[in-house]
Amino acid sequence: MQVSYKSYFDIPDDICYLTTPGSGLLPITSKEWRLKRDIDFFSTATDLREKQGEFNLAVKKSIAEFFTVAIQNVYNTPNFSTGFNTLLDRLPKDSKILLLEGDYPSVNFPVISRGFQYVTACIDEQLEEHIIHAIEKHQPSVFILSIVQYISGIKINLEFIKQLKSQFPELLIIGDGTQFLGTEVFDFSQSGFDIVGASGYKWLLGGFGNGFILVSPYGKQVLFPNLATQGLEIDKMWAGKSIDQLYFEPGHIDTLAQGTLQKGLAFFKEHGLENTAAYTRSLVETAKAELSKRKILSQVVINRAETSTIFNLQIDQRHYTMLMENNIKCFPRGNGIRIGFHLYNDENDLEKLLSIIDTKILK
Repeated sequence: MQVSYKSYFDIPDDICYLTTPGSGLLPITSKEWRLKRDIDFFSTATDLREKQGEFNLAVKKSIAEFFTVAIQNVYNTPNFSTGFNTLLDRLPKDSKILLLEGDYPSVNFPVISRGFQYVTACIDEQLEEHIIHAIEKHQPSVFILSIVQYISGIKINLEFIKQLKSQFPELLIIGDGTQFLGTEVFDFSQSGFDIVGASGYKWLLGGFGNGFILVSPYGKQVLFPNLATQGLEIDKMWAGKSIDQLYFEPGHIDTLAQGTLQKGLAFFKEHGLENTAAYTRSLVETAKAELSKRKILSQVVINRAETSTIFNLQIDQRHYTMLMENNIKCFPRGNGIRIGFHLYNDENDLEKLLSIIDTKILK
C-alpha cells in the first residue's frame, strides 16, 4: 500500500474516522484557507463582497475542469437537494420516472411527493438486470438513482449506465453523486448520465453549504426546451446570467462554502485523484475480504463485483455505543452499522476496527 494521506488532515492518533458517508473531513490546507478567508471577509477594507460573482464563477470553472463538463452547464447550489428539487420542477409533468427501492429519501421523496407517475426496481445482485427489465416493461422517460446507495454501499455499474444511454438515448438519466464523487475519476461527458448532482461535504472534502448540478446538452434541452423562444427579459442587474442559471442560482451563493469545495478539488488535483482513488481502492478491497471472512457483510454486497467505499456491517446496532466509545466513528443505518474508507484512512484504522470486532463483537 502507498504512503497514507492521513498527515494532510487533523486526525488524532486515537480516532478511527470511518463516518465519511455521513460527513467527510477537511484537509489542513482548507482549514487554514477558511480561517484567513473569514478574517479578510470581516475586514471592511477588502472587496470580497463585491467579487462574490467573480469568485463563484472561478469555482464553477474548477468544477467544470474536474468533471469534464462545459462551464455553462455547471450550476453552483447550496447542496444536492436544492438543485435536485429545482430540476424536478423543470421536468415535464407527465414524466414517468424509474426509481430504485429504498434509495436515498432526498432522491425518492421529492419525486413521489410531487405526484409524478413512478415505478421502481429492486436493489440486489441483479440490480442492472432489474433496471433493464423495468425500462422495457414500463418505458419510463426518466431514470433517477444514487450512484452509490447510502445504506448498503451498493454501487451501480458505471459501464452499464453508458450502455443504457446508448440503448435508450431518449431516457433522461439523473444521478446523485454525493456518495460517489471524490472516490474515483469521473468524466461526466463520457458517463452516460444527463444530469449529476452532489453535495460536497462527504467524499469531496468540501464541508457543508455547497454542491452543484452538472447537465448535459440533452439534459438542458429537456429541462429548458423553450428558452430561445420564451422572450423573457432579464433585468440589467442580472446582466451576464442566463435564464437557466436563474433557476438553479436564484440568489447569492456562500463564497466561503463554495471556496471550501474548490479547495477540496484542488487537493485532489494536487495529489492526483487517480492516485488517491487507487490508494482507497486497495484499502477497500482488503476491508471487503476481511469483513466477508467474518461474515458481517450482506450476501448481496459480497456477491457484487462493484464495490464502493461504503460498507454496512451486519451487526446488532446496540454495538454502536461501544464502537464510538472505542473511538470508531461510524453510524447506525438500515439493519447494521455503516462505515466508509476514504483517503485519510489507512491499514491501522482497518486493523483497529477488526480487532474490536474480533474481541468485543464476535468473541
